[in-house]
Amino acid sequence: MSAPLAPTARPRLPHGVRLRRDDVRGTWMLLAPERAFRVDEVAAAVVELCDGDRDVHAIAATLAERFAADPAEVELDVAAMLGDLAAKRVLES
Repeated sequence: MSAPLAPTARPRLPHGVRLRRDDVRGTWMLLAPERAFRVDEVAAAVVELCDGDRDVHAIAATLAERFAADPAEVELDVAAMLGDLAAKRVLES
């Protein structure tokens, strides 16, 4: 497992990486050059908020409000997930 992103990191998708809905299969895909990752609905909601303007703390707060969840717990999960995506080089911070 990779190191989680810091709460002040401002993640974004790098050039050439896109989040797309695969309507045929009914799933979300994170598409990168020569690679593709299937992501679930929750991961897609997180990645959609990775615009380079919001930091990890703000992303987690938005999701905690949207899903009526504990903000501290959401932030831990979001930071860990984004750290994994950064290690796979499909996310920059």
